[in-house]
Amino acid sequence: MSEPAKQEYLVGVDLGGTKILAGVFTSNLKLVGTAKLSTKANRGPSAVIDRIARCVQDAVDECDLDLKQVRAVGVGAPGSIDPEAGKVIFSPNMPGWENIPLKKELEKRLELPTFVENDCNVCTLGVYEAELEAKPKHVIGIFVGTGIGGGLILDGKLFSGYNLTAGEVGHMVLEVNGPKCGCGNKGCFEALASRTAIFRRIQTAIKDGQKTVLTDMLGQNLDDLRSGDLRKAIRRGDKFVEKVIEEAAEYIGIAVGNLINIINPEVIVLGGGVLDALEDEMMAIIVETARDYAMPGTAKGIEIIASKLGDEAGITGGAVLARRMLKAQPKN
Repeated sequence: MSEPAKQEYLVGVDLGGTKILAGVFTSNLKLVGTAKLSTKANRGPSAVIDRIARCVQDAVDECDLDLKQVRAVGVGAPGSIDPEAGKVIFSPNMPGWENIPLKKELEKRLELPTFVENDCNVCTLGVYEAELEAKPKHVIGIFVGTGIGGGLILDGKLFSGYNLTAGEVGHMVLEVNGPKCGCGNKGCFEALASRTAIFRRIQTAIKDGQKTVLTDMLGQNLDDLRSGDLRKAIRRGDKFVEKVIEEAAEYIGIAVGNLINIINPEVIVLGGGVLDALEDEMMAIIVETARDYAMPGTAKGIEIIASKLGDEAGITGGAVLARRMLKAQPKN
């Protein structure tokens, strides 16, 4: 009798400005274990890459496995990425991350094939294969967190564009004279509806004398404010916070309407920390606004949905990336 085939594993890594999350998956995307480390981005790229490698090791160890049982690692990293070279070209929230050969450095440390992509592209891939079962041909992912990022899947493939930067939906300008964005422009989608934009708006209003239950909950400075606190405030009847969240949801809806007009995908999926915490408060407004801003007939049959993967979108997408890249490699 022949021996049963050994189970092979994939590791997905979500690299963020504050935390590194690694997940070990079976080849059919069943999550078997995770590990988390703080990024400590201020220590510079080499130290962070050491920590990514350690996080992968920890996740594998957590599952009582050995690195030799892992076929490949897929990493979602923030910023501009050259996936072919496996380099981080530039990452705005990570000091010193310019032209960093992340693939090469991780392969040196882990001795495993490693693939690197933009974090929001990776999240979109995760949602596409794990939640949508790769059924629709055209999908847009929009992730609303500290910033706003996106990913485009066209004809079932990740679309990177000419300069490998396609999918930067957070930098669509929605209000020409709007607030300044971290990218230097004014009125970007990210500057109007990200967690950073929402928090800034609330803090400015409090300085101007606005009353809110958030200050009763967290103190005047709101130093520990989280997206979940906004949900609690709304449920306690805070009309001010409700209005801020409604306006952010309207901006997200306008952006979705624009994307329906331009790309006309089958599905637009929304995720990220803000949506995870405030789905009930935001989704109906987003969908209604998007349909108002889409040209007549263009939104027919298009699904606008919230992802259920939550924090696991990035690591799931990393595993999907690793699996796709292994399949695409020429057979020896």
